[in-house]
Amino acid sequence: MSDPQKINRNLRENKMLNASIPRVTLEMAIPTIIAFLINSIYSLADTYFVSELGKSATAAVSVNSALDQIIMMAGSMLAVGANSYVARLLGAREKEKADKVLSTAFFLALGAGTVFMIIGTAFMGPMVDLLGATDTCRQYAIEYATYVLFAAPFMASTFVMNQCLRAEGSAVLSMIGMGFGGILNCFLDPVFIFGWGPIPAMGVAGASIATAISKLVSFIILICPYLTRRSLLHLSWRNIHCSSDILSQIISVGMPSMLRSGLAVVAGILLNNIAGDISDAVLAGIGVSTKIMMFPFSIILGFGSGFQPVAGFNWGARRFDRVRESHRFASWAALLGAGAMALVLGIFAPEVITWFNAEADPEMQRLGALCIRLQCIALPIHAWVAIVNMLCAGLGYAGKAFLLATARQGTCFLPILYPMSLLMGEIGIVSVQAVADVLTLVLAIPILYRVRGQIQDAQTAYEAELARQAR
Repeated sequence: MSDPQKINRNLRENKMLNASIPRVTLEMAIPTIIAFLINSIYSLADTYFVSELGKSATAAVSVNSALDQIIMMAGSMLAVGANSYVARLLGAREKEKADKVLSTAFFLALGAGTVFMIIGTAFMGPMVDLLGATDTCRQYAIEYATYVLFAAPFMASTFVMNQCLRAEGSAVLSMIGMGFGGILNCFLDPVFIFGWGPIPAMGVAGASIATAISKLVSFIILICPYLTRRSLLHLSWRNIHCSSDILSQIISVGMPSMLRSGLAVVAGILLNNIAGDISDAVLAGIGVSTKIMMFPFSIILGFGSGFQPVAGFNWGARRFDRVRESHRFASWAALLGAGAMALVLGIFAPEVITWFNAEADPEMQRLGALCIRLQCIALPIHAWVAIVNMLCAGLGYAGKAFLLATARQGTCFLPILYPMSLLMGEIGIVSVQAVADVLTLVLAIPILYRVRGQIQDAQTAYEAELARQAR
């Protein structure tokens, strides 16, 4: 390793192990939050500009939210698993093995995204039908899905690079890569949807093209630090190492994230089909409110993603005091931040919905605003549980992370979806996610109690080992 690289690594290690917990957590979290927020903005940008084309076009974009989740599945397991393992390896000063983890996860994600692109393109019609497209929005859904699928390999592998940059403490580089693509998408959307100069108006297909170009640009920006050696980690096909140790660590910790994405897809498809059976207005209202709630969810996820490598790095370095301190700080910050966001968004929910309601459909506005307000009530709970989930993943407790990751749109969501929709109709549909968020708290409390005990056990064992070595 060259001297500048060694100095850079030592500086980052010192920051993770010695800087104040609030400072290092916020330094890691703020760029990540910004990147996630920009991604939410360009997701909303698609919905905003497409809403000018009518209710059915808006419903088509809502349907394809599940497609984004499916593509995310191709990379999320490898990305999250690699993030946790890389952070722990760097904390234990095993940099060469961390290089192998990054490279293995990256190329596996690239291959998985390619396979999904081929299968999705071959079965386009049945795929959008399965996602919940109605007869009136089916063609729009096909147009939107077409070009997004072409970007699937880049999207999947981008997740891995993004997560591993955060794991090594390079959250700003991660933010630049994800953020620039999001900003670009906001500018490209109106150009390709409505046309500009020599570029003809392409409607919904234009939104898809803008998204695909933006994803490709993010991929290029994120791979540059690895190719130019500005990152601590080295990405190369020569470092691919599919050993049982690396694969088991990546899969065991990353599997909860993949299953969470998978359950989000299943939940979204079922919700789309139930809402679509009522009307496009209900389908569009649910879809728009979901995208709007991505803003507070992105802030929570970004903050949790900044906290996770701090906990994981210090766990690998056996700084148990900092693991506890980081969790306390993250929990309180998440609760207070989520409460403030919930208050503001809940008050202005009807006004926010009107931005995506070009046809001034009162039913869509009423149901969308109600869905937002109900989820705002449960938002502090969602934030607190998310931090517990990130703690489990950062420390490598795959089983506990799995239980929490799959609860929100799985074990606490799916069993109540049909009963609530049957008993309460459209009100049950818009309130089911908020109820599921509250139920996750019942699961998170005993899990956190157990994790705290395991941290104490690990500290006791480590102190006993040090005492034996001192004799």
